[in-house]
Amino acid sequence: MTPAGAPAAVHPCVLIPQGLVDKVVARRGGRLHMHPTLDGPRTALVVVDLDEDSCARSETATTLYEPVNAMAAAVRAAGGTVAFATSCIPSPDTLAAGLGEALAASYYEAGVTGAATRLAAGLDVRPEDLRVVKARASAFFPGNCDLPDRLRERGIEHVLIAGLATNICCESSARDAGEGGFRVTMVCDALVGNAWGLHEASLATFFRIFGDVRPSSEILALLAGRSLP
Repeated sequence: MTPAGAPAAVHPCVLIPQGLVDKVVARRGGRLHMHPTLDGPRTALVVVDLDEDSCARSETATTLYEPVNAMAAAVRAAGGTVAFATSCIPSPDTLAAGLGEALAASYYEAGVTGAATRLAAGLDVRPEDLRVVKARASAFFPGNCDLPDRLRERGIEHVLIAGLATNICCESSARDAGEGGFRVTMVCDALVGNAWGLHEASLATFFRIFGDVRPSSEILALLAGRSLP
């Protein structure tokens, strides 16, 4: 029984404000998580932009390798799918308006040389894993990438999102996956965002309305068949 004055539930990703957690739990009739279970064969781990170029631009990308590799192993063992999505923009003009010409050109050049599509060396990639290339931020927006169709062909219903950057390509992919009918969970300790609290803001917003947010330890427990609060 919850003591008087104590929160009804505390989110395992402590960066989500307790006031927001209380509001969401009350709205859901006492449920903390939108998706309380995972069906292994119908689950896909989608790893976004953990390529050589993106990881070289990030000071903390290497912290993602351990949780991503652990979840990938668990998803494979459960009969699910692991997919690695990288980017190759068709023209520097695709990003120039937002990033400026110099930075947009460097992203385009990384696609031309292959640095943006070669996965980082710290990742455990297996031959059976899916490899896809997206033309813009989202791996699930129609016309950007064939990932949604390939996942549906495998009977995937639940998508776990990990990678770079939380508030750009990962959030874009997560929201579009949800709009496309997948049940989506963003894995909070397997994501890195930009500065100024944008990682935290993206996860809080996604938890509030779009899908679920969990740490990788809970993903491993669910895939192993253990029940969680």
